[in-house]
Amino acid sequence: MNVLVIGSGRLGRYLASLLDQEGHDVAVIDENADNFRQLDKDFSGITVEGIPMDMEVLKEAGIENCDAVAAATPDDNLNITVCQIAREFFGVTNVVARISDPAREHVFKKLGLKSICNTKWAGEAMLNALVRPWNDSTVTTETTTFTFRSYLVERRDWNGTVDDLPRQAREVPLAIVHANGTTEMCYERRIALAEGDKVIFTHLVD
Repeated sequence: MNVLVIGSGRLGRYLASLLDQEGHDVAVIDENADNFRQLDKDFSGITVEGIPMDMEVLKEAGIENCDAVAAATPDDNLNITVCQIAREFFGVTNVVARISDPAREHVFKKLGLKSICNTKWAGEAMLNALVRPWNDSTVTTETTTFTFRSYLVERRDWNGTVDDLPRQAREVPLAIVHANGTTEMCYERRIALAEGDKVIFTHLVD
């Protein structure tokens, strides 16, 4: 894919590097050329200095041939404007914007734009870590839904293995979270369980 990243701050640089490592053609726009110096040394994409809303700057960065645009600056207003320009003027349908204000999500939805709210994601992650770190959860990707259930091993389970644990129909063990915070994937099911261990089970939902 040809991907244009708007903003070369921490998030923009990280995203650009991930895309570059996966073999995508990446261009990055930023008003401050000094930010480009902090890109990975192996970054093979192009960089364009200029105002992201400037049509000529966008063209110089190759937006006319882009498959996707990611607006990753700290400015919500700038991100939404660039996404609208990319879609309305250059016909790029795959656009996504970073936003910091959760209250603005409805604005993006109303405009038909995809957004990632870092404030909301971080807040929900911290809430889960503080008060409900082991609640059962589900994750849906495309048309597939996975459920995840945690099981705190009991005294009777100590020194046993994951294959000895009670489980629900069609569940498979995914990982063991040890009392010291380390995690081991259940590739090797002969790992001896100990006090304080939690086992994460998963299964597909029909």
